[in-house]
Amino acid sequence: MIKKDVVIIGAGPAGLFTGINIDGKKKDTVILEKNSSAGKKLLISGGGQCNLTHQGNIKDFFDKYGDKSRYLKNTLYNFTNDDLVYFFKSRGLDMEFEENGKIFPKTRKSEDVLKALLKELKKNNIEIKYNSNVSEVEYVEDKEKFIVSTEDSKYIAKYLVITTGGKSYQNTGSTGDGYYFAEKLGHRLVKPKPSLTPLYIKDYKFKDLSGISVRVGISLWRDNKKINETTGDMLFTHVNLSGPVILDFSRYVKPGDILKINFLPDKNKEFFRKEVIDSLQNFGSKYIKTFISDLNIPNRVGEKIIENSGIKKDKICAEITKKQRERLIENLMEMNLTVDRLGDYHLAMVTAGGVGLDQINRKTMESKLIKNLYFAGEVMDVDGDTGGYNIQWAFSSGYTVGKSIG
Repeated sequence: MIKKDVVIIGAGPAGLFTGINIDGKKKDTVILEKNSSAGKKLLISGGGQCNLTHQGNIKDFFDKYGDKSRYLKNTLYNFTNDDLVYFFKSRGLDMEFEENGKIFPKTRKSEDVLKALLKELKKNNIEIKYNSNVSEVEYVEDKEKFIVSTEDSKYIAKYLVITTGGKSYQNTGSTGDGYYFAEKLGHRLVKPKPSLTPLYIKDYKFKDLSGISVRVGISLWRDNKKINETTGDMLFTHVNLSGPVILDFSRYVKPGDILKINFLPDKNKEFFRKEVIDSLQNFGSKYIKTFISDLNIPNRVGEKIIENSGIKKDKICAEITKKQRERLIENLMEMNLTVDRLGDYHLAMVTAGGVGLDQINRKTMESKLIKNLYFAGEVMDVDGDTGGYNIQWAFSSGYTVGKSIG
């Protein structure tokens, strides 16, 4: 039995940053990592360039995590995006700010981020034990201690921190182990599911639009009720819908839901109907494809909308029937698409669901059920939008845990 003050399970950004922010000289701490190296998922983030966080006031982050804003405020204020930039800059790793708000290391190498973290961890006297796949966790109530078992060792510790991530990109080691440990220790899970993932559409007709991105409005409907709506850039691929607006919206979507796509998100539908009628009457000799092109819709997308409306693209406006006109308006502003399924965990950037937040103290990340048990990162029921929000949460929650234990 190996005695430790703190055992952290998982050497991703949340686990590493927890270790960095514990006083390693006062609390004997070990990080147990199932892989042969740390930060495997961190290394592939942002295509290997590591989109660490996002620009802007930290207040702007709160609505980037679905309906979790109230819960997250304390933690994000504890360690902000500016704090994260300063952390790396003060350790010799400058950041680069993109026009879209994303922040990357200036070197564009995720391994440089990992190196900085591991160097800081070593300075703090925190050990990582690699190839240590945790099989069981146990809480000994009368001793207020945790027993953590791997294949060849057992650890006993006063504090236990679970930072095992979710289930996305399972080849990096994120296989949902933390969910098993949390349930074993009496915690309830919000059912995990893929998030930040593409959506597969029934009878998908847009294969030939692959690679085209277009700004759209999207509303989500279930049982004839509108669930949510948003606006942003949608990407057609050869098999599914993707792009930031689809990925961010996927947390709300279930198979069988209806997506209503508005290719003219800045126009009022009734005003547009009148505009179409006026145009068809006053500019009858104009080709319908020219009329659609004038709406600033990409040509190939416009031609597909015309085709789906039962109209030949070489028709002039005067030849469009009333029925075709109504179908065209519907396809431009409320194209109905039925969701067949969501991309699974090998496509999803993060996992929605996880350890229920009502069981975790939002100021300390400590379990409300068991003293000295902590959670950080994606294992919790927190998933953010694309753009660095998930990695920011991993660092912010890890910082809070480290300081709480310290």
